[in-house]
Amino acid sequence: DADLGVRMEGGDVSLMSEMVDRGWLGKKSGEGFYKYSGKKKTVNPKMEAYIKSFVQQDLRLSEEEVQNRLVSRFVNEAAKCLEDEIIANPIVGDIGLVFGTGFAPFRGGPFRYLDQVGVSSYVDMMNKLADKHGPQFEPCQLLKDYAITNKKFHSS
Repeated sequence: DADLGVRMEGGDVSLMSEMVDRGWLGKKSGEGFYKYSGKKKTVNPKMEAYIKSFVQQDLRLSEEEVQNRLVSRFVNEAAKCLEDEIIANPIVGDIGLVFGTGFAPFRGGPFRYLDQVGVSSYVDMMNKLADKHGPQFEPCQLLKDYAITNKKFHSS
């Protein structure tokens, strides 16, 4: 097993396995995080109640903080894969993560997203998260290096 250190701390993967056990498989079962009725989807009230059982402390996070906490770890892991040569280049990473994991297509993938928002500002945001919430939010060395030199992942 690879030692991923603190990067993978903070979540409880049993949430997802329990969802599968309960048959909450998303669209194909009619419910998951959302309840589906035809083309309409609404937040699943059973899921809301279930998620509350995982709350250890109400951090009173804004919507933007929640989004940053979720996406930054994903983006950081993508950059770590490039750093460790698990993926060959940012183009392959963007395509693979959009089509393979559902990374928001309108963002163009994690590396296009970093180029759009600026690696330096993204690293600053991650450092603030790390200071406030712990080392699992610390940006990987590749992101720190790109931030210092204002380097982009894509040439255009």
